[in-house]
Amino acid sequence: MSSPPAIPARPKLAPGVRLHHDATRQAWVLLAPERVVELEGPAREIVQRCDGRHAPDQIIDALAALYTAARAEIAADVTDLLAELAARRLIV
Repeated sequence: MSSPPAIPARPKLAPGVRLHHDATRQAWVLLAPERVVELEGPAREIVQRCDGRHAPDQIIDALAALYTAARAEIAADVTDLLAELAARRLIV
């Protein structure tokens, strides 16, 4: 059994993946080779910060300044999304 991929220290979109606003869906999506991943809720705010310059803690701090939710809740959401994106090879 393999372990889940680690969250990158400074996550960025994988080569060939880009953030795009889909006018037809009226939603933000990640476009990747042969797939489209629709982003829901604050996922766009998280993905926008996956630029290779921000560590996960910096992303959490930035979102904590934007939203009224508890930092622990924001940290859990950010960590879960980054782990999922890493597992799907959408961030490196």
